[in-house]
Order: sequence, then structure tokens, then C-alpha cells
Amino acid sequence: MKSVLAIAGLLLAFGFAGAQAAERTPFQIRCEDTISKTVSVLSSQQNGFTINNQLPYRALTAKAGNIDSRMQTLGLTVTKGLYKVKLGGPVLQDAVSGYECIAPKVDVALNYSPVLIYVGNEFAPGSCAYKEILEHEQRHLQAYMDNLVRVEKVVTDALNKRFAGQPMYAPSGTAMSALEHEINGTWFPFIRDEFEKGKVEQAKIDSPDEYARLGKACNGEIADIIARRRK
Repeated sequence: MKSVLAIAGLLLAFGFAGAQAAERTPFQIRCEDTISKTVSVLSSQQNGFTINNQLPYRALTAKAGNIDSRMQTLGLTVTKGLYKVKLGGPVLQDAVSGYECIAPKVDVALNYSPVLIYVGNEFAPGSCAYKEILEHEQRHLQAYMDNLVRVEKVVTDALNKRFAGQPMYAPSGTAMSALEHEINGTWFPFIRDEFEKGKVEQAKIDSPDEYARLGKACNGEIADIIARRRK
């Protein structure tokens, strides 16, 4: 459905020009040759991370929503994808046709909210167990940052393909609202879904092999601490 919406928006935007593809009208010439070309600008920002060592692993397990009672959450990395769009662009109107054109300027900012890394308070900072768990969570952090780079490229390419080179046409007084509708209805879901794809790489980090490795790490220190707390 999202692909259909994207295609429909493309056809709508270029419908006016397509109708006169063989010979451009004076209005089209004025729009396409005299106003600035469309621009898509995408920026990303990494906000760093902080460490919280105040909660026990049981609280982290509950926070993570782990329904498998055999799996304990010893550390947790929390963040969320953020995105915002600023729209603008010059508009020209044509009294004869009752249409206007806009060269959309779409500025998109992507980032993740400041990352919070939890390490269970059973593991003393500086200990081998603490370092192992923190290093595991930092792999999650890196996966988020790698995903941000990927999302930036995917969204940049898609926006450039959609908006570069040609103005949008709409009935007079409606071009900006049409652009806003497309951003809200098509591009925000598209960006959200691209952020969500990062969960695949996050899941790979929490593999059974990785949990088995942590259980044996530090000469079994992590497993011993959990076993004592369960008693």
C-alpha cells in the first residue's frame, strides 16, 4: 500500500506537465526554467549515550518486555528514531489555467534520541562482568548508528528521485497543502518503516550463541551472579 501511495503522488505531481509533454505552455516554461530547481536536503545527528547502573536485571527484563522466562536482560539499550521535515519553496501562479507551481524545498532531519544504556546493578562498574555487558550493549549502540547511516542514504535517494528536477503543479492555493499531505501521508510512514528495519540487526546481536558466550564469560562470573540472585 505504501508503494502505491508513493506512485500515486508521483503521477499527480507530474500530471499537469505530462498532459502537455509535446509542447510546453508559457506557464510551464516559466515554472521549469525560471524558478529554482527542487532540493532535498537530509541531515543526521548522533547524540551520544549515557550509562545507567541503578536498576537490577529483573527490572531491565521487565522493561525489555521479555516474555521468555529463561532469558534475563542484563543490559538494555534504549533509544528511538526521530525525524522532522521543514517544507518551503517558491510558488508561481497562472491566472489563465488557475494552477500554480511550486519547486519544493524539503529539508529532512534524522537522528536517534539520546541513547541510554542500562547495565544491571548486580554488576559492579569496572568488573569483568560489567565490561562484557557494556561491550555487548555498545554493539547495539553501533547497530543503531549504522542503521541511521543506512536510513539517511535510502531516504535521500528516494526523496531525490521523487522531487529533483521538476516543479509540482496544483490548483491555485493548494500546492503547499498538497506537498504537506504527501509528506505526512507517504514520507513519514516511509521513514518510520526504514527506522524499524534496524530491528533485524539488533536481533542478530542477541543471538543464542551470544547469550551462551556471556554465560561463560569472565570464568562464569555473570552466570554465578545471576544464580546467586535467583536464590
